[in-house]
Amino acid sequence: MFTGIPTAALDFYEDLEADNSKSFWTAHKSVYDDSVRAPMTALLAELESEFGAGKVFRPYRDVRFSKDKTPYKTHQGGFVETRPGVGYYVQIDAAGLFVAGGFYSHTPVQVGRFRDAVDDDRKGRELVRLVKKVRSSGFEIGGDTLKTRPRGVAEDHPRLDLMRHKSLTASRSYLSPDWIETPRAADEVRTAWRSMRPLVDWLTTVIGAGE
Repeated sequence: MFTGIPTAALDFYEDLEADNSKSFWTAHKSVYDDSVRAPMTALLAELESEFGAGKVFRPYRDVRFSKDKTPYKTHQGGFVETRPGVGYYVQIDAAGLFVAGGFYSHTPVQVGRFRDAVDDDRKGRELVRLVKKVRSSGFEIGGDTLKTRPRGVAEDHPRLDLMRHKSLTASRSYLSPDWIETPRAADEVRTAWRSMRPLVDWLTTVIGAGE
């Protein structure tokens, strides 16, 4: 049963940012297990009946191709996947709680499907409406984008800004809210995910087309 996210979780990540080492992790792993991973697992279980089963990401960084060799992530993420690379996201870190949703992965096939849909007059206009509604509800629209227009796309394309996207997300941060330690945290994540559900549904349909 989800009862909230202890402030000890936020403190844990604040300390980890200062000392991202194996020795720190080993000495404080019980804090991670009890105050971070367990509440995240319970939170996803609380939301499963409405959004589907979620997964808790591993705390270890993949440093194989990174100049930054610090071994541990300074946040704990959870993800409910609606299609490969598309779904709902929640995160605990030193700042508080972060919620998001949208299209994250961007294989060439996925990007092609996305841009075909944006180019389609009916689907593209629907996406414009959904993005505008989500943004007006207080979410930030993000994602990886090209600095220039995609090859073959006209300079005067009516949805050029969206055509530049290789991924598309909506997100909101809750900076150490007073309810984070209470069951209300699940209600806040649920409300945020519901607000972005039409956008996630659109992306799920588009990205999943042909699978």
